[in-house]
Amino acid sequence: MKSLEEKLGYTFRDPSLLENALTHSSRANESRGTLSSNERLEFLGDSILGMVVADHLYRNHPDLPEGELTRTRAALVCEESLVEVAQELNLGEYLRLGKGEEAGGGRNRPSIRADAVEAVLAAVYLDGGIGSARKIVQKYILSREVAGLTKPHDYKTALQELVQRESGQVLQYRLTGEEGPDHDKRFFMEVTLNGNPIGSGTGRSKKEAEQMAAQAAIQALEKQGH
Repeated sequence: MKSLEEKLGYTFRDPSLLENALTHSSRANESRGTLSSNERLEFLGDSILGMVVADHLYRNHPDLPEGELTRTRAALVCEESLVEVAQELNLGEYLRLGKGEEAGGGRNRPSIRADAVEAVLAAVYLDGGIGSARKIVQKYILSREVAGLTKPHDYKTALQELVQRESGQVLQYRLTGEEGPDHDKRFFMEVTLNGNPIGSGTGRSKKEAEQMAAQAAIQALEKQGH
């Protein structure tokens, strides 16, 4: 367990929380009530992970519309992402499995390893608070952002970078219309380059419509060989 704590960068005051986080239901069932499975911790960890990631994306990407925030969060907290974290932590070797699950290859089962990551995160939260949990999410989950998970979806920034390859370029966004009741409104946005329309988009908010207009503009400019 000490080697796992070193990888996490966190030392537990209550080691039983970490042991609980690594105990699969198959092992708990075999123990006839002497051990608890990590399922409750997994439930809590899932919510903590989602909240920390959502908070980070909201604060650090003010131009991303709600739809892109949702898709980016989903990419960061999906099973595939968590399995990669489990591999970095070598979590499989620490799992406490029942004999049947062990024989069936459960130590390498993606769902079991992903669930264990969430359970460990919850254990850290219960032992050391949200700050300690946030550090682990930052180290193992949010660090993947730099690989480009969010940047490609920030079309306004991407468009700005594209047109700035030439000096003197002026981008402007203009609201061309809106429709629908307040609870289901649609906004229509147009983006111009040096006064010439290069893309238009629709969204549930002005920011989202701007992002969609920028995306259309990027596609149009790329077709023109920019």
